[in-house]
Amino acid sequence: MKTKTDLAGAATTFAARAVNLAQCGLVVLDAAQEIVLWNSWMVPRSGYAAARVGGRSLFDVFPELRGSRVESAVLAALAEEVATAIPQAHGRSPFPLREAGSFDGARIDQAVSVTPFSDGAERYCLLEIRDVTGTVDRERRLLDHAESLRARSYVDGLTGIANRRHFDVALDRELRRAQRNGGALALLLMDIDSFKAYNDHFGHQQGDACLVAVARALAGMLKRPADMAARYGGEEFAAILPDTTAEQARAHANAIRAHVASLAIQHAPAAVRSHVTLSIGVAGFDRECLLDAASLITAADKALYAAKRSGRDRVVVDGDPVGRAQAGAASRA
Repeated sequence: MKTKTDLAGAATTFAARAVNLAQCGLVVLDAAQEIVLWNSWMVPRSGYAAARVGGRSLFDVFPELRGSRVESAVLAALAEEVATAIPQAHGRSPFPLREAGSFDGARIDQAVSVTPFSDGAERYCLLEIRDVTGTVDRERRLLDHAESLRARSYVDGLTGIANRRHFDVALDRELRRAQRNGGALALLLMDIDSFKAYNDHFGHQQGDACLVAVARALAGMLKRPADMAARYGGEEFAAILPDTTAEQARAHANAIRAHVASLAIQHAPAAVRSHVTLSIGVAGFDRECLLDAASLITAADKALYAAKRSGRDRVVVDGDPVGRAQAGAASRA
C-alpha cells in the first residue's frame, strides 16, 4: 500500500511530466521575477535549457522584455495579483522564440497570458506562451483575400478599368473635394458610336475585344494620378477629371476622341464611319446648378445625347448651342 509521501511524490512526478508535455511555453516566476519553472517546450525555441535559466531573472535572460507589456503584466501579477492576456496587437512576438531547432529564422507569433497564483505565503506568476503563427498566417491570408475581393469589386471584369461602383464612389469623393476647396471638376461620358451594328456584324467576342481596346486607349490618355477612367455600362465609358474646367475638359475630350479614331478599328458596314469612333459629352462642376453627382451626370448625359444627335464622332460640352456643336462637328468631319 502506498503512503501519503509516495502519493505526493508520484503526483509531483506526474505534474512535471504533464507540464513538459504541454504544447505551449510554461514559465513560472517567483516574487523576485526569477525563473523557477521552464518547461520543455521553451528549450528548443529559446535555445536555453532549464538548468541555464533557473534562478535567473526573466528580464536578464531576455533583456528586450524590459519596458514591454510583458514586464508590465508580470509586475501587475506579482504586486497586485492581476491576470493579463497580452493582445497580439501589442507585438506579435514579444519573446525571442523561433521554430524548434531554428536559431536564425523568423520569430514565431505569440499569444501571451500572465496569471498570478500563491503557494502558501509565496507569490508567483505563470506565463503561458502559445505559438499562434498558423492562426496569424490564416488571418493574414483571409485579410489578403478580402482585400483582393474588395479590389476586384471596383474593377470591370472585361476591360480592367474602374467599374460603375468605383466610378460612383470616386465621383462623390471628388465632388466633395471640389465643394470643400472651391476647385474645378469635369465629367466626361463617352459612347462607342453604332456599337450595336458592330456587335451584329462582328459578333460579341469581337465586340468585347473592341471594348477592351477603347478602354485601354482611354486609360492611356489619363496621365494624372487622380484622373479616372471607368466603364459606365455596356459600350459607355466615363472619365473623372479633378481640377479641370469644362473648357479644359473639352480639349482633353477631343484628344481622347482623336486617339480612339486613330486606332483605325474597322467598323461595321452599317456604321456612320468606317472605323470605330466616340461621341463624348462633357459637364463641369458648378456651385449654382451642377453641384451633386446626379445633376453632373445628367448634364454630361444630355451633352452626349447632343453629340450623338448632331452626327456622332464629336465632343459637346454642357451649355453648347446646338449650332455651335454642329459647326464644330463639321470642322472635324
